[in-house]
Amino acid sequence: MLSVVASRYGRALADVVVSANVDGAKVLSALREVEELIDGSDELRAALQSPAVSPARKRAVMGRVLDPMGLPEKVRNFVFVVIDHRRAAQFGSMIDGFEQLLDERLGLVTAEVRSAKELTPAQQAGIETQVVRITGKKARMKFRTDSGMIGGVVTRVGSIVYDGSVRGQLERLRTKLA
Repeated sequence: MLSVVASRYGRALADVVVSANVDGAKVLSALREVEELIDGSDELRAALQSPAVSPARKRAVMGRVLDPMGLPEKVRNFVFVVIDHRRAAQFGSMIDGFEQLLDERLGLVTAEVRSAKELTPAQQAGIETQVVRITGKKARMKFRTDSGMIGGVVTRVGSIVYDGSVRGQLERLRTKLA
């Protein structure tokens, strides 16, 4: 669940990207690069979140860090706005909010698929086809393995969960027999 702040900043960035007719996927990719950079450095993260460091100093440091990356201007400006408003701690959730709103505006749905073992490309394509058929929208698929599963697949599309796991099937069988 996104916070109000993350939703607000994500919506503002989505509005800017859509109105400026900028490639949203490119902006999202650049934002994820910045997020990885910040998450990968304890010192940088601590400096951005510290109230003792002035926003001007934070901007100067981030400017030097971001310059070699060749990021789109909208991304640099967004990072600086986040710094100026002392919201660096919520940067990752703001990106999640932006991705969610951008997907809605582009008619995409995000599906998270968990499986007991790595799925083959054919299995992934089959699941994606079913998600597209059920939702009527193009799907952005996120696949991951879950060692806690016995077997099968669990797919989450928004707030709806499609449980095809062995555990889920056994639970349904137990309910029917009870």
